[in-house]
Amino acid sequence: MFREEYGRLIASLVRRFGDIDIAEEAAGEALVAALEKWPEAGVPPNPGGWLTTTAGNRAIDKLRREKVRETKHEAAAMLYDDTPHEPTGAITDDRLRLIFTCCHPALAPEARIAMTLRLLGGLTVAEIAAAFLVQETTMAQRITRAKAKIKGANIPYKVPEAEDLPARVGAVLAVLLLIFNEGYLSTGDGDPIRADLTGEAIRLARTLHALLPDDLEATGLLALLLLTESRRAARVRGGELVTLEEQDRGGWDRALIAEGQDLVRACLAANRPGRYQILAAINAVHTDAPTGAATDWAQIAALYDQLSRIDPSPIVALNRAVAIAELDGPEVALAIVDRLPLETYHAWHATRAELLRRLGRSAESREAYDAALAVCDNTAERAYLTRKRDQLAP
Repeated sequence: MFREEYGRLIASLVRRFGDIDIAEEAAGEALVAALEKWPEAGVPPNPGGWLTTTAGNRAIDKLRREKVRETKHEAAAMLYDDTPHEPTGAITDDRLRLIFTCCHPALAPEARIAMTLRLLGGLTVAEIAAAFLVQETTMAQRITRAKAKIKGANIPYKVPEAEDLPARVGAVLAVLLLIFNEGYLSTGDGDPIRADLTGEAIRLARTLHALLPDDLEATGLLALLLLTESRRAARVRGGELVTLEEQDRGGWDRALIAEGQDLVRACLAANRPGRYQILAAINAVHTDAPTGAATDWAQIAALYDQLSRIDPSPIVALNRAVAIAELDGPEVALAIVDRLPLETYHAWHATRAELLRRLGRSAESREAYDAALAVCDNTAERAYLTRKRDQLAP
């Protein structure tokens, strides 16, 4: 229930009370109250409504207690004012509005994304740190500094005006992708795939696309999420990750594929390529292939070449190396991978392990699998890596 309701609850409370600390404290108290009362009284018919009402009451109590500030008195009195809420501006979805609000230009880009993931995605600090490939303490400090900056700079929690949206959309797109990725390959010991997060990211991406239909990167992100989500049902079998080439393509969602490919074609027709559009096009190539063996790796490599000019990150280079391995062989790809500074990233170790296995270097491959397992938190992926390692010669 926490996973499903936390983001909705926080967004509603921030809109109502205009204070992130009050919203977080009230939401936490409401969840504690639920843990205390629901085991005896039973789960209410509308759990989200119960949490919202309880959290609102706790926030009112907090405002009443804080008598030292005149503004708090005024805010508490206004809670009983029956005049309509202020206009919601260009965005009517509470959660999307809060994402845009958190992505204020005064905050550092990584702080905007981290704070929004914490508030809206319901992700733990550890999960966010894993997404950024940094230590948990480092990420906690970033989030704390971002909140302090909001207070110190008096950044208002208000609806951004329509003219403010384009400047913030890049950070919003990054947030939605990270929320989706955490759902598609989640960290921790719980479910390896969290459909609640992937579904929420897609819902928000649809809303954003409807809000900014001419923003090709918003279109590209929606296409990317749809095409990736289309493979979710085939991604895990028996608690173990199933790689793309081994997936049962008959289990892919053809309606999502058709919708995603239509969006990719719209982006191609506009001919203004961006990061998310290219990633969507790569996924479109994968979904076009009837089998893994029929994948057009030359086209995928060319798309990664184009992407690396826009985003010359080591993650992009790692994914490009996977395509190069199919075209030029594992030795060429391994030379690329070994130069990348990704020692804390489990996919780097897993990629090395597979390339070394294909080269017949079993002992080195085993070491790479062990290194991947040491930094991998997804249960299904750990099961897959363990099986691949154990298939190697002693």
